[in-house]
Amino acid sequence: MNRKKFLRLVSSSALFLGLPGVPGKESLVRTQEILHFSKGSAKGSLFDFSTEPIDLPRVAFIGMGNRGQVLLRMMEWMVSNKKAQIIGLCDLKQQKVEEAQAYLKTLPQDSAREYFGKESEWETMLKELQPDLVVISTPWEDHAHMSCFAMELGCHVACEVPIAYTLEDCWRIIETAERTRKHCIMLENCCYNEEELWVLNMVKQGVFGDLNHAEGAYIHDLRALLLDNKYYENQWRLQHHLNRDGNFYTTHGLGPISNYMDIGRGDNYDYLVSMSSKEMALSKAAKGKNIPMEVRCGDMNTTLIKTKEGKSIMLQFDVHTGRPYSRINLLSGTKAVHQGYPSRLYIEGQELQAWGHQWLNEEQYQAYKEAYKHPLWSSLHKEITHNKMGHGGMDFVMMYRLIACLNRGLPLDMNVYDGVMWSAITPLSELSVTGGAEKIEIPDFTGGEWKTKRECEFMRIDV
Repeated sequence: MNRKKFLRLVSSSALFLGLPGVPGKESLVRTQEILHFSKGSAKGSLFDFSTEPIDLPRVAFIGMGNRGQVLLRMMEWMVSNKKAQIIGLCDLKQQKVEEAQAYLKTLPQDSAREYFGKESEWETMLKELQPDLVVISTPWEDHAHMSCFAMELGCHVACEVPIAYTLEDCWRIIETAERTRKHCIMLENCCYNEEELWVLNMVKQGVFGDLNHAEGAYIHDLRALLLDNKYYENQWRLQHHLNRDGNFYTTHGLGPISNYMDIGRGDNYDYLVSMSSKEMALSKAAKGKNIPMEVRCGDMNTTLIKTKEGKSIMLQFDVHTGRPYSRINLLSGTKAVHQGYPSRLYIEGQELQAWGHQWLNEEQYQAYKEAYKHPLWSSLHKEITHNKMGHGGMDFVMMYRLIACLNRGLPLDMNVYDGVMWSAITPLSELSVTGGAEKIEIPDFTGGEWKTKRECEFMRIDV
């Protein structure tokens, strides 16, 4: 990239890089530091990281809005079976905290301490209670600061997606986690969905052969919610669409794909290119509600990623248009192909479909579904059925695994590098879009540890 183009990127990308907006020498040097951080700045020391078992983790929640309330309810089984205890609830709004407290009173545990009102109440809660685990469900811009603050106080962290949306915060989270030796997991629930775990199990059992390509997405019509003053407090999520352009929600599609492809465990992202379509749908919807606005984010963003081992990934993001929900979940290998929404499977060399052109029929498909069902969904069938409100059960499986690993002193399913790598694609996509689909190198957030082949933690069945 020549210096003139690089300066233009620095100037237009100050927000998500966490830099001053003037494209002078200082900001140019700072951007180079962030994009091409020295390997010594990330040690990779938290792969396979575990702590002493915590029989009864003391858990505090920051953010009791829509997502926080769901995650709290996913703790019912753990609380009822004395695997965890909720000790603190915090939100700006007293009503939200009281709603959460009313739910806790239906469970066999004492009431939690309530914190609300002031912007700094979450800090007060963490200082006073010193919880073992902090669950963060707040607007994106708060995630990195809250996560680092909690780790500095000696707490483990479970943060909603994305764990950071600037490159500088990505590095800050890794540095803090490695120095404090605390778990910092991003709560990517789609990695625990039944379909994704089924596909992962087939991958690890060799059904797909060698992987070469995958496609994931977050295609979800959010126009009504983005324009609703009540659903996202102060329309915080809408503000990102007014001021930025790129893929803002990478992790639902990229998390499962990264598990399939052993990202961070034998392979890594190399570079990306990203482009956005023109914007029409969201501003049209706003105009229909007499809310004129200028939207910067295109209706559809497409980001292409190449891995170090030569695999390709297509990642899409569209929350503006009226398309039916899809995460695509396409995976291609030398022996099999899967495509989601609806779920379909092709197996190379099957009778009547040698050389392709046909998906498995329903009977064949169900045979593979049963034969390769992930053990997690079999062993937790009763609990998953009871917790269907958590996105069909995957939210419960996610929280169950988190607490079970803490109880037993085991490494978590996802480490701090996973959350950072999946989240960092957002600011990198914005750089590429700004540069006219410029090729952008993806930094190595693992200190070179990605080269070590490791087993996928999601395949452990003894947790």
